[in-house]
Amino acid sequence: MAAILTVPTKQSPFPYGATALAAYTGAAAINFDEAATGLALELNGQSEFATNEDDIIAILAKEADLAGDSAKSPAFLTLATKLRTLAAFPEIVAALDSLDDHLAYRTYLVGHDITAADWAVWGALKGNIKVLGLLKNNQHKHLLRWFFHLDTLKSTQTLITDLASAKASKARSNKTAAGFALGLQGAVDGQVVTRFPPEPSGYLHIGHAKAALLNQYFARMYNGKMLIRFDDTNPSKETSEFEETIMEDLQLMGVHGDGVTHTSDYFDQLFDLAVKMIKEGNAYADDTEKEQMQKERFDGIASKHREDSVEDNLKHFEEMKTGSTEGLRWCIRAKISFENPNKALRDPVIYRCNPTPHHRTGDKWKIYPTYDFACPVVDSLEGVTHALRTNEYRDRNPQYQWMIKALGIRKVNIWDFSRLNFVYTLLSKRKLHWFVDNKHVGGWDDPRFPTVRGIRRRGMTVEALKQFMLLQGPSQAAVSLEWDSIWSLNKKIIDPVAPRHWALLKEKSVPVTINGGPSTPEIKTLPLHKKNPEVGEKKTVYTSKILVEQADAASFEDQEEVTLMDWGNAIVRSKEVDASGAVTSITMDLNLDGDFKATKKKITWLAAPTTEHSLPTASLVDFDYLITKKKLEENDQFADFVTPVTEFKEEVYADANILNLNKGDIMQFERKGYYIYDGEKDGVREFFLIPDGRASSIASKWVSAQAASKSGPAAVPAAKAVAAAPAAPVGSMYQVDKVNGDEVIPVPETKMYEVKSLHD
Repeated sequence: MAAILTVPTKQSPFPYGATALAAYTGAAAINFDEAATGLALELNGQSEFATNEDDIIAILAKEADLAGDSAKSPAFLTLATKLRTLAAFPEIVAALDSLDDHLAYRTYLVGHDITAADWAVWGALKGNIKVLGLLKNNQHKHLLRWFFHLDTLKSTQTLITDLASAKASKARSNKTAAGFALGLQGAVDGQVVTRFPPEPSGYLHIGHAKAALLNQYFARMYNGKMLIRFDDTNPSKETSEFEETIMEDLQLMGVHGDGVTHTSDYFDQLFDLAVKMIKEGNAYADDTEKEQMQKERFDGIASKHREDSVEDNLKHFEEMKTGSTEGLRWCIRAKISFENPNKALRDPVIYRCNPTPHHRTGDKWKIYPTYDFACPVVDSLEGVTHALRTNEYRDRNPQYQWMIKALGIRKVNIWDFSRLNFVYTLLSKRKLHWFVDNKHVGGWDDPRFPTVRGIRRRGMTVEALKQFMLLQGPSQAAVSLEWDSIWSLNKKIIDPVAPRHWALLKEKSVPVTINGGPSTPEIKTLPLHKKNPEVGEKKTVYTSKILVEQADAASFEDQEEVTLMDWGNAIVRSKEVDASGAVTSITMDLNLDGDFKATKKKITWLAAPTTEHSLPTASLVDFDYLITKKKLEENDQFADFVTPVTEFKEEVYADANILNLNKGDIMQFERKGYYIYDGEKDGVREFFLIPDGRASSIASKWVSAQAASKSGPAAVPAAKAVAAAPAAPVGSMYQVDKVNGDEVIPVPETKMYEVKSLHD
């Protein structure tokens, strides 16, 4: 059956059931269409249609053999129809209770495998906002387990992601922000070829990630190809090691080219084409000093060599090829115009000397093409149909097309998009080098760096990175983005799978005696994630001697009843303080019959350490931006805006379950935030705080401190501030393999587990 399911993105309630069934079975191709007036299943090349969701579910179920044999299937399908629009809370609660009871000892609604009944009911629940609100109360654990299982299947999450992308791209398809829905000019299905051309002289940063993902997106969209081409035309800066790390970073992002090439593969052809340009009067040799040439180009003054003979130009080019002292004085310039209003067209340099051995070709060449010349030529030679470029190159687009026309080679379409900029963030390779060279960071994978490796080490998932870039689209608007959106998206991905642990600040932690608690330690097994049992289990020690944080202890009122998380209520009977007002000890009476809903304070705690049950110590690390100004102006010297202190540490006791973590694991310290385990440093386990997108987690600490200070620069709290680590060798890059395999997908908003930020 050749089938297409057209899904209106604005339909309410949204037809999740039929759409998810189509995605799960592959029985119909899904076409999201904002303009569609209703759901429609097109059968047999438009000869048949179905528009009712129940009918569509039945057709798809029959085609995929998911109708189910049980006589109970029709009852669940009828229930799904009712649930889509059910609004009365008593009726909703009754339906949820019935489903919860039914699923108490069942994996699926009917039989031992997923059937259409599962998708119909799941879709009805998902599309009813009142139902989702009740499910958030966590009163239907069996139903939630089943719902969460279907919700997190790869087909479901891919569907949800595609739906979000379809809505976002449509919203951006206007004059200022062209979304993906606009497509590529002149694109032919099966014939599109894009390319991602990094220079192997550094590490990929978040801006490169956008370019790589966009190129892959369009290549896959049109069933075409994407090439990864290393623009290796500057041997002074490039190494094979950079190539290897770039390929690793692309693989981590799930970017896989259909071929890997190098501009150096075409050095012979590029040389011959440069000779052709000289012979045809479209290029000339010039020995004008660099500063003078820049001045002449700016002022629109012709070079003294612009009208030299072809013979002289060829002679100089041959001398350049030898790398001699005389040859080093010369370069080759395209003869376009010396006074064009577009300064990019004022006779740009297309070849220059460089005697440095090339990491691939050795000392074969002493001359190398510039990017302005090599890029359009190799694009054309390699069959690239669409060159995606950031719009900072827009003034050079006429130059790009002039090169192709002058050489008489195949035309290439240009599609430009805005460069990705973030506040308080530098993406310039030169400036990032400065931070490494001056030991303001620990290397190119430093969690304060915007490199792909840096942000992944900070806790950014591959999936969040991919989704964020695709949601941006190839827009033209040049803006500096806040970091909140991408970190919020990342939180949605990690929250459903991040194990929960506890940690207490070591400084002035308070011993508490629990009257009624176990006289000898007792160990209980608890889930690592209360809403997702698949995450695993942890061991929790219960005893009459525990520790709490000083801030919590100081907040307790006399005779106040508080909740000890994962244990029960306790009543504060006495509290001792020292001369400074710090709490030194507390006595509580355990009250397991108390109502945890009635208490204002839910407290994390840890069993006091003993010889049998020790408490591991750890360091919680947070970071600030490397610069103090949101956006640097053209004349700003970035070194004048370097943040004085950018790393902050707090020593904590942690529950012993953290000993089972591996480097790169993401988890949550409840009431503190999400963290990624970075391994041991000087024998201490370090955890990096992952921003969650809220204002407190992405604000500049230095700027906030300045604003809060009434006079002069505010001091950063000395207890937390630490000096930047010395630069580590960049040869051993940090790889976060286990954190976020490419299959990790975000879970809907309804499952978000709220925690207080470390800085609230």
